[in-house]
Amino acid sequence: MATAHLLHPSSLLPTSKSKSPSPHHHHLRRPHPAITCTTTPPITSPPLPPFPPPLPAAKFSAKYVPFTSISTATPTSESYSLDEVIYRSSDGGLLDVHHDMDALRQFDGRYWRTLFDSRIGTTRWPYGSGVWSKKEWVLPEIDAADIVSAFEGNSNLFWAERFGKKFLQMNDLWVKHCGISHTGSFKDLGMTVLVSQVNRLRKMNRPLVGVGCASTGDTSAALSAYCAAAGIPSIVFLPANKISMAQLVQPIANGAFVLSIDTDFDGCMRLIRQITTELPIYLANSLNSLRLEGQKTAAIEILQQFDWEVPDWVIVPGGNLGNIYAFYKGFKMCQELGLVDRIPRLVCAQARNANPLYRYYRSGWKEFTPMKAETTFASAIQIGDPVSIDRAVYALQKSNGIVEEATEEELMDAMALADSTGMFVCPHTGVALSALIKLRGSGTIRPTDRTVVVSTAHGLKFTQAKVDYHSGRIPEMECRHGNRPVSVKAEFGSVMDELKKFLSEKR
Repeated sequence: MATAHLLHPSSLLPTSKSKSPSPHHHHLRRPHPAITCTTTPPITSPPLPPFPPPLPAAKFSAKYVPFTSISTATPTSESYSLDEVIYRSSDGGLLDVHHDMDALRQFDGRYWRTLFDSRIGTTRWPYGSGVWSKKEWVLPEIDAADIVSAFEGNSNLFWAERFGKKFLQMNDLWVKHCGISHTGSFKDLGMTVLVSQVNRLRKMNRPLVGVGCASTGDTSAALSAYCAAAGIPSIVFLPANKISMAQLVQPIANGAFVLSIDTDFDGCMRLIRQITTELPIYLANSLNSLRLEGQKTAAIEILQQFDWEVPDWVIVPGGNLGNIYAFYKGFKMCQELGLVDRIPRLVCAQARNANPLYRYYRSGWKEFTPMKAETTFASAIQIGDPVSIDRAVYALQKSNGIVEEATEEELMDAMALADSTGMFVCPHTGVALSALIKLRGSGTIRPTDRTVVVSTAHGLKFTQAKVDYHSGRIPEMECRHGNRPVSVKAEFGSVMDELKKFLSEKR
């Protein structure tokens, strides 16, 4: 069997690394002055923070419990080991991973902050991963040798200074680039956890022949990459002709068995759920709550990158809706264990063509009605019957959250404006930025509020959408921020005329 991780721990020497600079500092650090003679005193760096002492023999653990026992605070005796292959509670509801909080509370918030900070960028296996640096809070009982990791996470928290000042009169706007990851999307954060657990189960001789998912693109890319790294077969159900070629090629390149099915994502989801009840194929969609344990670490990373100061708002694009709950869970664990004293307000942003949560929110949470999702450039969130609807509602209600929507033109315009200030974001980030623009316009988000927009995928996965926008080829869309190339003769005078025209317009 292939090795279970991309870097073998025996090749890694223990090292220490100082904490990353605060995002309040300038991006470019001033170089040290040159040493010009042998008598110049050496330049010394501040001492590295001490690595926290090893954790005592406290037994950290986690288990599956019905999500209703958490959302309603109702005690229950129903629980399952994480080593069981189970996705639903006895009444058919969602499950949630519940950690032994009493064991975690044996260590105060200062200890956990120091421990997590000491692992940033380390080569100690597996703690250099942004996910596994929080191993005790994610999958505490797994052996390090069973972990499948590409050192995902630790993604850039980008100070969107120019976008904020130019378009929103904001000076404290940040974009969490979760798409700067192994396969180019935030899905890596959850898939490293799920595939690691499958790797553990297969070593325990559980009869699992592979891992399967329905996908609009990014989930299949992450699943196929991590399964390939572990030597585990992956099976992917994709809606035919509804994802970008850049997304389709990833599972193919990583050796997944790909079925292109003449239906939408919701149809693919129904089929994979039926298949996994008949065959020993492990379900990798966000119905499986293990993935949310990895995704919640992005919230903890945001706090780390702000030196454990809590932002006022976090805006997350929403499709199947596991991610908004994952962010809530990460922030809430930090509050409950004393790392911070509050959590941010959450915003879930949906495309108008696939906005069942927004409609539910606008009704005052009276009645949820699934919808037939229409085509949207934000294809990864083109979902009309989200699995995690109850999780999302709980997270939003507990965080005094908001749901906002974006039309196709609004999300594409927002994406173009972001790109014009140095970013290169996906259409889903355009949905989140459009929500931000609306909430700033209404005064809900104030100019001084520290706000984080979560970018879920890399813009390079959606180049065709960008090409169509900038060339003005999208029907019934003005593409008002399009930047078309100028055709010009290969003559000095013609080139000079165009350059002078361009420069005069920029004055």
